[in-house]
Amino acid sequence: MTTISDITPTKTHRGENFPVASALIHPRHRETILAFYRFARASDDIADHASLPEDEKLSRLQAMEDTLLGKSDVSEDAIPLRHALNKHGLAPRHAQDLLTAFRMDVTKRRYRDWDDLIHYCTYSAMPVGRFVLDVHGESRATWPANDALCAALQIINHLQDCAKDYNNIDRVYIPLDALNRHGLTVEALAADKASPALRACIQDLAERTSGLLQDSAPFSGQIDDLRLSLEVSVIQRLATNLVAMLKLRDPLSERVHLNALELMATTATGIATAGGHRIARRFTNNKARQA
Repeated sequence: MTTISDITPTKTHRGENFPVASALIHPRHRETILAFYRFARASDDIADHASLPEDEKLSRLQAMEDTLLGKSDVSEDAIPLRHALNKHGLAPRHAQDLLTAFRMDVTKRRYRDWDDLIHYCTYSAMPVGRFVLDVHGESRATWPANDALCAALQIINHLQDCAKDYNNIDRVYIPLDALNRHGLTVEALAADKASPALRACIQDLAERTSGLLQDSAPFSGQIDDLRLSLEVSVIQRLATNLVAMLKLRDPLSERVHLNALELMATTATGIATAGGHRIARRFTNNKARQA
């Protein structure tokens, strides 16, 4: 292991399915969020590396944590986040939770049921939103809605990439009991086109994900920071549209992503929705003060 990463990053923050520190986020927060993203991306690339043995992956993830906590400087992708946490007086908990998920990725390749998958999301997805909320000084009362949205985003990604994850790294996030209910095994994900049974299975999971999005619907209206509220509203709308696409399209053979025009329309709708939430929130607060 060297002090300079020898794993080429698979993507940048601009290549993610959902916005990461977009222009909606205030510039004073962007550097800290991008430091967290760099840490997460590097750790994810270690866990998903095609040729590294498990013990080497776990060793490198431990080195990420040791560097994060100031015990070494061996993992350069963890140093900016350590400095950002120290600068802003933030705890490393959310980054450590992510490392728990990446260690699970190294050693766990199948998920028993929906609850097992949500448990994974507790470490792989929810800490990301919680970190952004902490950076903005938001109340932890927002965490339940955040957790629902982040879990939904994670599961959408799993469904979009279900064939790639199985074919490339033999990892299946679609719960085994969901496959079994439709008379399927994981080998169904190797097909060039999803069978009607697999399409039905994915549609069922997309419907359950819609339930998470119903739980997260109030989220943007709970956030004090206007710019973060706008970003969350856009992400909520984007997730809602992608779930609708997953109910109609086959992720094994069709593109389940928004094109540029659809993304622009989704962004505009999300911002408009957030604006409506802000007006309603102000009206409610004014009435409460007058009572």
